[in-house]
Amino acid sequence: MDEAAQERAQPGGDRLVRASEAYEGRPGDIARARETARAFMKEVQSDHGFPVSDRAMDIVQLVVSELLTNACKYAPGPCLLDLELVGGRVEVTVWDSAPVLPVARAADPGRVGQHGLEIVMAVSQSFEVHRAPVGKRTVAAVVLADDPDGDVTGHRP
Repeated sequence: MDEAAQERAQPGGDRLVRASEAYEGRPGDIARARETARAFMKEVQSDHGFPVSDRAMDIVQLVVSELLTNACKYAPGPCLLDLELVGGRVEVTVWDSAPVLPVARAADPGRVGQHGLEIVMAVSQSFEVHRAPVGKRTVAAVVLADDPDGDVTGHRP
């Protein structure tokens, strides 16, 4: 972790809950990013009073881990992690310098590895990739609380 910032603001009377970190793609960055995600989710629950299911806590850490792994593996140079509370969900955004957009591969139970993007798309409520002036931004949203009717957090059919 080379640079970290916790941002708090009150745009339009609503409090912005956000955490951002920059990484250089060094060993240990992915573990630090997961810890940032865990701390952010605990803050969302304890300091801001939003319900966070155990499943959502785990999924946000998984999404952060997979997206940052891809950024460190396939993009040269630094990458940025943004976590932001938007309504009842957390948006995980990872920026990296590679202009190539990721593509999920066809399901293949015999393939070893390279299932991260498939997993992120399956457990997220939404998934988007946007080109940036330099590189791209990958955004996945995870709902904080499981549905009271028993439906779990994740992509809606």
